[in-house]
Amino acid sequence: MASILVVEDDFDLAQTVELYLRREGHRSERASDGLRALELFRALRPDLVILDIGLPKLDGLEVLRRIRQDGDTPVILLTARAEEVDELLGLGLGADDYLVKPASARVLLARVKAVLKRSRSAPKPDLVRLGALEVDSYRMEVRFGPIVLELTPSEFRLLHHLALMPGRATGRDELLAAALPESEALERAVDIHMTNLRRKLRAAGAPEMIETVRGLGYRLREAGSEPQPERENP
Repeated sequence: MASILVVEDDFDLAQTVELYLRREGHRSERASDGLRALELFRALRPDLVILDIGLPKLDGLEVLRRIRQDGDTPVILLTARAEEVDELLGLGLGADDYLVKPASARVLLARVKAVLKRSRSAPKPDLVRLGALEVDSYRMEVRFGPIVLELTPSEFRLLHHLALMPGRATGRDELLAAALPESEALERAVDIHMTNLRRKLRAAGAPEMIETVRGLGYRLREAGSEPQPERENP
């Protein structure tokens, strides 16, 4: 059982979503605008937020930004148009999943279950060091020297997976399974998350550590190694 905040200004849709959630044993609260959503989020500290994008008073993307400033509570974004998913991924705002309305009860509950499972999976104590880069799966924290990188959960899982096997070329399908298991995200989502990871590593002063293996995926350079040319997948 989880505490879930449903943020949706369509009364009938919000009521239906809450009904499905409560049938599964979850507790739910509802907000119909962005400002009320933030008030309830700060008061309730829910386990998961289901967040519509088109909201009155404060739009869903700004609500998500403020939630992310406050921690890593899982968020499923609801969008009215399938084409928006590419744009949302590119913004790198840190949503854990995306649903296009109207979504069936089966799909909604499957996504809720998957996101909650990922967020509740206790990471094994494990510290990976690659030169000045430290990836700590116990604290879910990445440092480059003294700087702590602000990563989304998906970005952390991608980097951690690469860091466990430095120098190894890893396919997009494997990375997708490691970072977004049970999600319907496409392989292009991996590329967008990697772009965001590279940008954040550069901002922390790190060299170009993530290399593209053309036709396959990515690898993380081993400490002290020289950049390798991109290779075609045989």
